[in-house]
Amino acid sequence: MKVMRNDCPVLEGRHVRLEPMRLAHLDGLVAAAAQDPRLYGWTIVPQGTAAIRRYMETAIAAREAGAAVPMVHVRVSDGCVVGSTRFFDLDRWAWPETHERYADSTYDGCEIGWTWLAADAVRTALNTESKLLMMAFAFESWKVLRVQFSTDARNERSAAAIERLGAKLDGRLRAQKLASDLTPRLSLRYSILSDEWPAVKAGLEQRLAAR
Repeated sequence: MKVMRNDCPVLEGRHVRLEPMRLAHLDGLVAAAAQDPRLYGWTIVPQGTAAIRRYMETAIAAREAGAAVPMVHVRVSDGCVVGSTRFFDLDRWAWPETHERYADSTYDGCEIGWTWLAADAVRTALNTESKLLMMAFAFESWKVLRVQFSTDARNERSAAAIERLGAKLDGRLRAQKLASDLTPRLSLRYSILSDEWPAVKAGLEQRLAAR
């Protein structure tokens, strides 16, 4: 059995630094989530120290099990923790031994999600750059063939942000998971493929340069 690499280094850009989640980030995440809880109507963002600690412990346990890579957004300009995101659904296909990808110890696909930002980081260059950094790592280091994104169909702001990245809508998944309001969630599923990545990357870099 191959040992999969789900490690991820610190990813740093001009606006944001993505650090692997540690319990040392607890106070920063508590403060970030508390800025304006009304932002998270369609996203599960715990409130308070105890709830955020449980959220982090679950995410870190998923990393230790090889199921996810949780990250924390740190704003470069002031060093403040301003949110969280992660890689998950880390997918490895059953390549035959004769295929060149068989010997790889990385993934064929992944999802980027569980993303939320503090109120003062929303609609800034920080979110665009964090997605650029994460997709660059997934496509260029892990060599994935697909990165996917999902959102509650009612979350128009999130869907618009995903579409601005250059992702294409794959479909609508009925009753795909439990929604934040404890109802069966209708999810929109988007993806970007490896052969689309160069154009998507150039577009994101152009957007960031314009800002």
